[in-house]
Amino acid sequence: MQIVVAGQGYVGLPLAVRAAEAGHHVVGYDVDANRVRRLAAGDSHVEDVPCARLRAVLDAGSYRASADETVLAGYDIAVITVPTPLREGVPDLSFIETCARTLGKHLRRGATVVLESTTYPGTTEELLVPVLEEASGLKAGEDFHAGFSPERIAPGNKRWSFETTPKLVSGIDAPSLEVIKGFYDTIFQTTVAVSTPKVAELAKLIENTFRLVNISMINELATLTDRLGVDIWEAIDAAATKPFGFTRFTPGPGVGGHCLPVDPIFLSWKIREGLGAPFRFVELADEVNRSMPDYVVGRVTRALDQRGKAVSGSRILLLGLTYKINATDLRESPSARVAELLVNLGAQVRGADPNVAPGDHGRLNVPVVDADEKEIAAADAVVLLMDHAAFDLPMIGELAPYVLDCRNRLSGPNVETL
Repeated sequence: MQIVVAGQGYVGLPLAVRAAEAGHHVVGYDVDANRVRRLAAGDSHVEDVPCARLRAVLDAGSYRASADETVLAGYDIAVITVPTPLREGVPDLSFIETCARTLGKHLRRGATVVLESTTYPGTTEELLVPVLEEASGLKAGEDFHAGFSPERIAPGNKRWSFETTPKLVSGIDAPSLEVIKGFYDTIFQTTVAVSTPKVAELAKLIENTFRLVNISMINELATLTDRLGVDIWEAIDAAATKPFGFTRFTPGPGVGGHCLPVDPIFLSWKIREGLGAPFRFVELADEVNRSMPDYVVGRVTRALDQRGKAVSGSRILLLGLTYKINATDLRESPSARVAELLVNLGAQVRGADPNVAPGDHGRLNVPVVDADEKEIAAADAVVLLMDHAAFDLPMIGELAPYVLDCRNRLSGPNVETL
């Protein structure tokens, strides 16, 4: 089939390449001309799509990247994978709307449009479909198909790959569901059909809200057990020996990416706007997690004070700046807030992350250095925010005068755990 994947980021590029590998003719459409140039040259910016894999589908002619709207003509299926950010706590669906208008101009009878961007329940039927109808002059359900299929991208996950993770699918009617499921069946090992797009939209938000709430509970508990003098990490290990009724979550300096700090707020916003009621669990969980960088900075400040040093003027090295272990993604990473707070207190802050490409260093708000012996030994305090495999943890534990270990990977008289 002729496939368009609109948006070639962390969600769209893996889908586009996998669809091309499955035998479809795929156009990766993106309005970012620089990104398109990189992709056309075989330069992948997504860790789960190695450059060699991208070049293989380019060389085969089954995939091409383009910022030219005219290449959209004649598609059988278009999948929307554009960003859905929050703007001052309110979901911004402008990227979906703009993309839908563009696709709608090229929509023909019998074609299908699927939304994958995470959003609140009702978006597919209340926003996407009307925009497509207005732009195309066609009628959904009669002239074209539509539906929602939430992405479940897990960068760097070694257990569940893109194609082995079960894929939820939905359609606005039975014919739409049949076409959409048939398409995804060519890409994923397992597809799971649900009755309506609203169910699929809500399911995605439930998945991420579950994680947010549980992580926030553990994070808040970590701030309390430190004062109680109890090792929360040992307690979590002990609780995890129960073979049923418990899911292991661990504390950290906060949450990042799109899924946890953003997606559950879509649900909270929709409930407050539609029902006039608060979703208290999400609002409290968000508050707890957003406070974790402040707690980390407080712990560092206290530790320096106990060692006769003021945080102002102290040299502090932050290790691991991405939001996820061994990832390259800086989106919503708590490291940015930790650095900002320390800089505001007068600290000399440096960051080290071997997974962040040099071209992305400009997005960081601190100087970037290598986590070598010289930098570790010269720091008054080292904060292990993310325990990437590339870090020499034994060396860090041995040479650093003081370490706040947010991942429970180090031990020794100079190490405190979160």
